Amino acid sequence: MGIYADYLNQNLDVNQLNDERKKQLSRISDLRGGRAVLVFASALTKNKAPISIDYDDIVPINDQLSNLTGDKIDIILETPGGYAEYAEQIVEYIRKKFKDVAFIIPGAAMSAGTIMAMAGDDILMSPASSLGPIDAQIAWQGKRFSAHAFLEGLNKIKGEVESTKVLNKAYIPILQNVSPGEIQNAQNALDFAKALVTGWLSKYKFKNWQTRSSTGKPVTERDKKKRAADIANHLCDHGKWKTHGRSINIEELRRMKLKITDYTEDKELSDAIGRYFTLLKITFDGTNHFKIYETPTSQIYRFIPIQGIVQQNIPMQDIKSAEIKIPCPKCKNELNVQAKFDKGVPLKQGFTEIPKEDKIQCPACQSSIDLVDLKKNLEAQIKKKIVYSFEGAGYEEAKL
Repeated sequence: MGIYADYLNQNLDVNQLNDERKKQLSRISDLRGGRAVLVFASALTKNKAPISIDYDDIVPINDQLSNLTGDKIDIILETPGGYAEYAEQIVEYIRKKFKDVAFIIPGAAMSAGTIMAMAGDDILMSPASSLGPIDAQIAWQGKRFSAHAFLEGLNKIKGEVESTKVLNKAYIPILQNVSPGEIQNAQNALDFAKALVTGWLSKYKFKNWQTRSSTGKPVTERDKKKRAADIANHLCDHGKWKTHGRSINIEELRRMKLKITDYTEDKELSDAIGRYFTLLKITFDGTNHFKIYETPTSQIYRFIPIQGIVQQNIPMQDIKSAEIKIPCPKCKNELNVQAKFDKGVPLKQGFTEIPKEDKIQCPACQSSIDLVDLKKNLEAQIKKKIVYSFEGAGYEEAKL
């Protein structure tokens, strides 16, 4: 039986998932010689949530880093990318605190995530892992697309005009909506991504590159910067990758002359990383979390607020019950249900207690409503287990 099927069959609750993730993170740390471990992960499938690297990541990452000691760290990174400016801030804080930084990519670290990985002394991937192109994405006329493609299109028009001495009338509406500032902004975005990658690779990834393997000659700082610039240009080449979401695997990265460590060559480490990544996916799939920042001893979550929950202006740890309005998917009748997190909490008037079983019956149309996801998300959000006054009680029983 595979790892994923094994964990699914165990039907772990939220707290058990958290404990098992921590166990695997500690195992990774031990196998890596006691290095500190930090996870910065997004639920890639929850694209309606703010899963990209953004300003709101800075405080929780700094908070989790403050729990770690030593001068060596592994960053387990799972991200669709985001703002390179905030990726730069995060990297600078990490590099100030740790002398040796490695990025572990069990799944995907795209775009700005790829830029971050270039700041590592080492990059660990599996054959199934991927990085992505770093061609900057810009917003123009309500659309988001490659800055490289934008400039390439303008240069194509320019070249056509220079060769024919005539401007195709079809281009006029396009050019009327393009300002010099927008053109410069696109170029700046491309240059910024390249500059970060070139600087970080030459400073960190290539710091121990002393001799050329082909000639035996010493490696100069100029050599390091040239190799780094070549890799940055390659990663930024929209003409090669065609789409910003293109996956770049180990073999492709190695063809760029970028050294990547295949962690699957270490059986124990591969098992630990594989188990952690599987547990991470199960956590994202079974809860409303869309970002997780964690170490072997601490964690911070960002989650999508549960639709219909009645908000309470009190600290999360002090919440004793939650009231939720659930619309019946069949007849749209709204059910008022209450989840209790402490014993002895009275049932609110007009509400029905969530039963221990995973379904509740709509009193209007008698259809059955599945509560599995709701209960998991409530327990994950409140960080407490639901307690029940009615063992196995359904809607009608609980109402009595």
